[in-house]
Amino acid sequence: MRSKVADQTYIIGVDGGGTKCRARLYSSQSGFLASGLSGPANPVRGLNNAMHSVVEACERAIQNSGIEDLPLSEVHVGLGLAGVNLETVNKKVLDWPHPFKSRYLTTDLHIACLGANDTDEGAVMIIGTGSCGLSVSQQKMVQLGGHGFPIGDYAGGAWIGFEAIRYVLRSLDGVAKNSKMNAEVLSQLDCKNATQIAEKMLHAKPSEFAALTPMVFDLAESGDEAAAHIIKQGAAQISALARKLLAEQPTRLSMIGGVSERIKNWLDEDVAYQIQPPIYQPDIGAVFFAQKHLDLSEK
Repeated sequence: MRSKVADQTYIIGVDGGGTKCRARLYSSQSGFLASGLSGPANPVRGLNNAMHSVVEACERAIQNSGIEDLPLSEVHVGLGLAGVNLETVNKKVLDWPHPFKSRYLTTDLHIACLGANDTDEGAVMIIGTGSCGLSVSQQKMVQLGGHGFPIGDYAGGAWIGFEAIRYVLRSLDGVAKNSKMNAEVLSQLDCKNATQIAEKMLHAKPSEFAALTPMVFDLAESGDEAAAHIIKQGAAQISALARKLLAEQPTRLSMIGGVSERIKNWLDEDVAYQIQPPIYQPDIGAVFFAQKHLDLSEK
């Protein structure tokens, strides 16, 4: 087990999204030490559950580091969460009585941009459970998307799964062509007919829709017409999003998230070749974000 050193600073960077929450522990003397993973951390879907995931991920990062007796009250946190671009959600999170030494809040999109580009400027698209984009160029910040499922988040995993279910329901009713998605959706949801699907997904979470996304990509890539149509629709939206971000002339554009690698091959060529791999992951970007605030507070 590692022991604490009194004169060093501990920071945890937290990346909280609709499917999972990842925390990364950093020491001013030893660098990045360990990470911890927990469940969904989008406060739009429930503040208490989201904050529970944040604390759990942080505690697991400390546990995985092997450091003895490091309480959260001695750790500074850079917190990047989905949904806090909405003013009411942002206020609720800021009002939450956090257990940390200090807490610096921003969006998951902002920490993704900081990490992906390893600089204050650049652009990033997150294509995960949801979808959104951010460009920071010449101190101008432009955020696009991130409006939340089901009203937005085109091409995110929740949207892809949602569209697949909508198509399958029409197909099972005989008003749309048959698709291999029919049997796959019935199997994955453990349902026997359209009515059971409707009942099961009536109050489903975005992550439950997103769980169907790998199947839709598999079928689209194997030539299923209906699945390919869904993916092409989503890819067209992401291509449009990328063009809007590139119009801001960022230093570079990156794309991250659970859907990003699979949808890249479906993007328009003029967009795809301009997308560069991320330098660091968002939880590391969250550490950078906290470091900047700590540096400012010490001046």
